[in-house]
Amino acid sequence: MPMINNNQLDADLVSRCRRAFDFAAVQLARLVKADPDFFPMYTVQGRWQHGGESWTNWCEGFLAGQLWLLYRHTGDENWREQAEHYARLIEPRQNDRSIHDLGFLFWPSWKRWYDLTGDAGINQVVIQAGRTLALRFMQKGEYLCSFVAPESLFIDIMMNVGIIFYAARVTGDSELMELAVKHCLTTRRYLVRGDGSTAHEGLFNLGTGAFFRQSTHQGWRDDSSWARGQAWALYGFATAFSFTGDTRFLETAEACAWFYMTHTPPHGIPPNDWEEPQPRLPYESSAAAIAASGLLDLSRLVANERRAAAYRQYAYTILESLTGPDFLAEQTPGWEGILKHAIYHQGKGLGVDESVMWGDYFFLEALGKVLGYE
Repeated sequence: MPMINNNQLDADLVSRCRRAFDFAAVQLARLVKADPDFFPMYTVQGRWQHGGESWTNWCEGFLAGQLWLLYRHTGDENWREQAEHYARLIEPRQNDRSIHDLGFLFWPSWKRWYDLTGDAGINQVVIQAGRTLALRFMQKGEYLCSFVAPESLFIDIMMNVGIIFYAARVTGDSELMELAVKHCLTTRRYLVRGDGSTAHEGLFNLGTGAFFRQSTHQGWRDDSSWARGQAWALYGFATAFSFTGDTRFLETAEACAWFYMTHTPPHGIPPNDWEEPQPRLPYESSAAAIAASGLLDLSRLVANERRAAAYRQYAYTILESLTGPDFLAEQTPGWEGILKHAIYHQGKGLGVDESVMWGDYFFLEALGKVLGYE
């Protein structure tokens, strides 16, 4: 793991972060002008795809989230107006029971809006989204089921369970809190391995709730380590600890972080799956962006300063790579996204070596944490 001089890095990284935000403003201004009310997911040859396969609709919150971050960065009211507009477009989905991704929809969009305004009506939308997501809880097995099937548990849900924790805390609903804790414990037990690596999916017996086996939809094989799922786990368990103070969740977040850091090349950008032999593509930049943001959170949560510094410096290493010309699309004419070399679904051939909305969002979120907006 590379060690970098903090004094040299901080000055350079601040400049890189500000430049990347300025570039993001150019890209997003073009997007909302050229394609109003369009929620892109991934690019094809650098251009946002219209009407392509989505597998599931889970990305609609990330555009408003980026617009809110640009408002924080610039103070320009136009960004705020756009963020509110795109947030309102997804308001009905607070009651959407078909997906496990309501945290992805409402945390970047409506939760950020509430944090800015303190408006109780806005907060109620966030709370309702958390309550709706909780309806996916399977009593037998004690997990929130994925959109795929009732017997399916995804590691991705660790990034969504935070909205249930939030709804439970602000309403004082102890049953909701218990449900969220149980989901995290089940995920910890069955999807996180002893070395800190993670499985994408767990399958359960619906009749008894007994765990059946690990599986994957986006990794190389069922027992391998899909990089974006690893980043979801790192970030999600840190979030669970921040809501509960349960040290089991902090220990799990740290185990996931160390696996990521010790298995990734020195530049901090992993392949789609660490176990895939001779991968065709070396990078999955959206996993790196998620990991950078999660590591910055983790650095604030651990009491041990030596470990905190390791997480912080590794996040800086990732962001140094992502703000360089190999990944930031600033020097790629005609490219419509912000970060290049991301992968949505390698097996389905969707958004492979492209830009993806969540990669761009978590990249800006991580930059905002460096610059002190978060």
